[in-house]
Amino acid sequence: MNNVSGHINNTPEKVTPKESIGKQILDPELNKHIPLSQKISYGFGDFGNGFMFDLGQSYLTNFWTDAAGLPAAVVGGIFGFTKIFDAFMDPIAGSVIDGRKKIGPRGKFRPVMMISAILLGIMTVVTFTMPSGLSMTQKIIYAYAAYMIWGLIYSFTNDPYGSLASVMSRNNDDRNFMAMTRQVGSVGAQFIAGVGFIPLMLMFGNDRTDTRGYMLASVVFAIAGVLMFAVCYLGTRENVNVHRDANAKREGFKDYLKVVFTNGPLGAVILMQLFTISAMNTNNQMMIYYAKYNLNNIGLQPIINAIMMGTSIVGVFMIPSLTKRFGQKPVMMVSFIIGATANILNFFIPTNVVTFIILVTIGYTALAIPNGITWALVSNCIDYGEWHTGMRKEAITYAAFNFSRKIAQSLAALVTASVLALTGYIANAHQSSETLKGIKGAMTLYPGICLIVAAFIIVKLYKLSDNNYDTIASDLQEGRWEKGKIGDKDNH
Repeated sequence: MNNVSGHINNTPEKVTPKESIGKQILDPELNKHIPLSQKISYGFGDFGNGFMFDLGQSYLTNFWTDAAGLPAAVVGGIFGFTKIFDAFMDPIAGSVIDGRKKIGPRGKFRPVMMISAILLGIMTVVTFTMPSGLSMTQKIIYAYAAYMIWGLIYSFTNDPYGSLASVMSRNNDDRNFMAMTRQVGSVGAQFIAGVGFIPLMLMFGNDRTDTRGYMLASVVFAIAGVLMFAVCYLGTRENVNVHRDANAKREGFKDYLKVVFTNGPLGAVILMQLFTISAMNTNNQMMIYYAKYNLNNIGLQPIINAIMMGTSIVGVFMIPSLTKRFGQKPVMMVSFIIGATANILNFFIPTNVVTFIILVTIGYTALAIPNGITWALVSNCIDYGEWHTGMRKEAITYAAFNFSRKIAQSLAALVTASVLALTGYIANAHQSSETLKGIKGAMTLYPGICLIVAAFIIVKLYKLSDNNYDTIASDLQEGRWEKGKIGDKDNH
């Protein structure tokens, strides 16, 4: 992937960072802020998304192993295969969304997002349902089919939602604020799911092995998720004046490759996400096992999640002020280092409830902050892709980003299931010392190593600085890309 710094420094007008700031100040449209209500409403989309997506990431493994009775190795295979399948569906979803020609007053992305969110709510309940009387083979087929369909619909929900931020505002402060509201929504949903799902499941079911309890609890979360998406749909607008070529033909796969693989900043973000998302998802998936077997008290799981995720929400609220004072990259780098240190210490310190809670909270909060900033980086990558190629492809660019997230999710599921299978995990039984050590390693050491790698990537490979982005945003606002006027075929 191309290094962005070379392209920025060789723009036709050779705008220096200092000049770009002055240029932005003279552009009232670029400096215009969107209403606060829209920025807050945007965060409700990931609030709703978390009620359905994070629910599956945190509890579907446990549902399939302890309630549905599927072997841990089989569950790892389901997650691994379906996530890779989902990842390849993302470019298709992105292409379909970007190919929309008849765009009404509700915009390009909002209607697709809302319709898909309703279908996603239905499929969330289906994934947490296991019909009675099925043989083991039939259970496996059902789980594969349900989760594959869920993933496909998720692509048509999340791709337009993620793309929406890039057409709401080009102001970097607005984007950082929306990144904060989105991450608050995401962590807020994780908080509620982490604290409330198990008690709700136990209230509806007889015990932790009752599939009916999981299904009814998922109904509650799915309804809440759809309602939160409705708040996002009704409260946001597509405000950015995008210079689209009305006569442009629909791009093919070659154009998709051009948009994605010439976007250096996007490549760095994609690579970084492989490590950050797999770290966070492994943490979330292993928490119920760690509380139940390592701490010998499953009742601690919602308490630990409440402390860990509650503190993370406070940290995420600091994103706008931190990025405004120090910049996006420095904040991410320091957060990664703090998170890695806390997680690695948690592995080597003997198991203790107090020290575990303190260190896992520090590690999770330190990861939540850069994960929040990443949403702003993706919107900037979309703009960079348009500036660099002359083609604006929001959904395809976001789909490529989402591809990496799903591969990371698959990796997390593979790590979780593999650790359980390789260390001899037996559901609802006393675990061996080897199994307990494996659970602890997946819970702490694996995320720690991932964050060290993520820090290296953001420092060395992500070259789109705040000042360079100002230059790009100003060019796009005036309808120009790297080599001329957007839509001028002679320049392509």
